[in-house]
Amino acid sequence: MPRVLIWDLPVRAFHLVFAGGIAAAACIALLGDDDGPLFPHHAMIGLTVAVALLLRIAWGVAGSRHARFASFAYGPRAVIRYMTDTLRGKGQRFAGHNPGAAHAAFAMYALMLLLTVSGITLALGNRDAKDAHEVFAYAMVAAIGAHLAGLALHTVTHREFIAASMVTGRKEADASEAIKGPYPLVAAILAGIVVTFAVALWSSYDSAAATARIPVIGVQLALGEDGEGGGEGGGDEHEGRRRSRDHRRDRDED
Repeated sequence: MPRVLIWDLPVRAFHLVFAGGIAAAACIALLGDDDGPLFPHHAMIGLTVAVALLLRIAWGVAGSRHARFASFAYGPRAVIRYMTDTLRGKGQRFAGHNPGAAHAAFAMYALMLLLTVSGITLALGNRDAKDAHEVFAYAMVAAIGAHLAGLALHTVTHREFIAASMVTGRKEADASEAIKGPYPLVAAILAGIVVTFAVALWSSYDSAAATARIPVIGVQLALGEDGEGGGEGGGDEHEGRRRSRDHRRDRDED
């Protein structure tokens, strides 16, 4: 069976930003110090990934054949049937997303949106959103784990290193499944939007107050632990907490 072009450049670029961004944000949040200088960056990375996701949603409606959500909107029965057949060694091969991968993708997209909303709510001073944000974060870890397990199962069962297809864009499939082209211009435009947003977001970042403004809409977010500072009007409280931490640090050093 020939290797044909299945994934266009916009899909591959999004996959890279989504996977890399979530990994980076998770490492900063889970392995770093909540009061450390890197902690606010996990929120800004998350916002950038969210913008990329919104563009992916648009491309999922108007994009190429296998990028469109309609091409992998499988029901629960299709997932059960696919998983059962695959474990028996009789799993059907799909040119685009298989039912298992499709549900994992939709779950991760939904969780990313929930993480964004809860994160912004927390950064605006509503500390009640912290627990929900953490629940969504661990649910995302579980969804990613399920997705990686599915990739491993497909690789072993079908003897195809499917992860490479998100790099090359090509998979073993019937020639009739091939898309028309990689859509490089669309990928460049979408990448430009994400990069422009990221540059504007990081340019607005105030490291002393740990705040940043969301580009275009101009909402100020407090990016410290628990959303200290509470957006607009919360700078005095945040400054007091920062001075207290600095005082404790100086005392410890003495």
